[in-house]
Amino acid sequence: MLEESPEWQVCGEASDGREAVEKAKTLKPDLILMDFLMPNMNGLEAAREIAKLSPRPPILMLTMYMSKQLVEEAQKAGVRGALHKSETSRVVNALQALLRRETYFLPAN
Repeated sequence: MLEESPEWQVCGEASDGREAVEKAKTLKPDLILMDFLMPNMNGLEAAREIAKLSPRPPILMLTMYMSKQLVEEAQKAGVRGALHKSETSRVVNALQALLRRETYFLPAN
């Protein structure tokens, strides 16, 4: 979906949380789109590690388990936006908001 737009370039993909942290360190992306549920290190744990980087890229987390508690934990971990996976049509809008230094958290059900 992101690669279909000429304004976006995907610089890397990771298969688990540890790999996401390592790629964030080496690739220094402008922003990160990450799943909450990943092997080896979940999205919150990876976000905590990525938040230690300088500069710190904004993170948008996708999840099937959206709740008020998850949003609060994500914010504490340094995540700047979260979307339920059923809302993937909003990913581009959410990423654009993060690039404008805004947050993007839809109300949790």
